[in-house]
Amino acid sequence: MDIKGYLSAGALRLIGRLPLRWSRRLGGLVGYSAVCLRGESLRVSRINLAHCFPAMDPKEREKLARESVVNTAMTGFEVASLWRQPWSHAEDSIVRVRNQQLLTEGVKEGHGVLVLAPHIGNWEIFGQYLATVGPTTSLYAPPKIAALDPVIRAGRESTGAQLVPTNVRGVRALLKALKGGGIVGVLPDQEPEASGGDFAPFFGHPTLTMTLGFNLIQRTGCKVVFGFGKRVPDGYELVLLPAEQAIYSDEAKVSLAALNRGVEACIAEAPEQYQWEYKRFRRAPEGKTGIYRRN
Repeated sequence: MDIKGYLSAGALRLIGRLPLRWSRRLGGLVGYSAVCLRGESLRVSRINLAHCFPAMDPKEREKLARESVVNTAMTGFEVASLWRQPWSHAEDSIVRVRNQQLLTEGVKEGHGVLVLAPHIGNWEIFGQYLATVGPTTSLYAPPKIAALDPVIRAGRESTGAQLVPTNVRGVRALLKALKGGGIVGVLPDQEPEASGGDFAPFFGHPTLTMTLGFNLIQRTGCKVVFGFGKRVPDGYELVLLPAEQAIYSDEAKVSLAALNRGVEACIAEAPEQYQWEYKRFRRAPEGKTGIYRRN
């Protein structure tokens, strides 16, 4: 019997019964505790922020690092409520949708819409929302704890999204969805395998960037928008931002640079809600950077 999986799934279901506001408060408490304990999340956030904002006042960077750890913990607890409770509850927490026409008009045009959603705020509610606008397909990798798989799947598919595997079959499904005029959601700020990426500037540093988006654009002629779920006092503001024209370039490096600038533009909207705890800069063109190595 998988005791760890059983307990994890049970905890997720228990937290999921809480109102969203209480999940947020509990997550905030856990986040503050993590800051006080000065763990790995805070250490990596400090490194990333120093790497991306070297000219920022050190006190401001430290404040931003701490806020990021707290916000990431909040997200972890909020998603339990989003996955376990009816969509109507989550929908009530959406205060507004900014630039919604970027998505709805793209769907009406029928050319397919590629939505690039960085890890800002709560990306789970944003993914649920997409499927309420039109047929939505997203890549999905099962969690390491198998007992969590049915809980996560049920939550992400609750509004009708189709989850496909992170392999060749899944990519074919994404192409088919876009060619059929549907929506495809992709998290563009994860480090890919070397075979699935190329280096492009991100906050001034050459960063291994996934080429999946570039390939989907080239093969389907889809429209591209950026989006994320920003945490606000009364719930969430869903934000949609236009992509630069350069993202449609048939030169991969030009397109990837535009993709990363789009992620940067999203981060600028709520830098404290970005997942700075992720080791985004592990590789450089000449090899591993070593910036996350403990001294």
